[in-house]
Amino acid sequence: MNNNYISIYNNLIHLTRNKLLFSKIGDSETFSYRLILFLIHFAFFLKIFKQTNKKNILQEIYDFNFKQVEISIREIGYGDVSINKKMKDYLNFFHDIVGRVNNWENMNDTEKTLFFQNFINDNTDTKFFIYFFNKYIELLKKSTLNSFSKDIIEVKI
Repeated sequence: MNNNYISIYNNLIHLTRNKLLFSKIGDSETFSYRLILFLIHFAFFLKIFKQTNKKNILQEIYDFNFKQVEISIREIGYGDVSINKKMKDYLNFFHDIVGRVNNWENMNDTEKTLFFQNFINDNTDTKFFIYFFNKYIELLKKSTLNSFSKDIIEVKI
């Protein structure tokens, strides 16, 4: 594995742990919400960078990130059988997110609101999340994969 992949993963984790995001969810910061936000960030990341990068590099990043998720689940204390089931569920969940994120530009605000209500919860400040992830998309479009693997990335709001 390329050492840059850990930097990409760390950047996604850094973006995911943004306290402002959790203040808009209306719930405490839990592993479940951190994972959901990580998967949403990662889905947008893949959507934008698949346009300008080789498929095999993005596949390696995908594999690396999900290996890190698996390690995190093991650290929580799940057993092997539980981990396999959880990982299958998370992968299916992620692919559902990816399918919807790929159509983001064609979605209206009502559809984007439903996206966040479905994946996070009904108490989410969806207007903020729509604004935040539109800013995140702008940031990704201005960035290169190389810069994402070196610098600490911040979404300016």
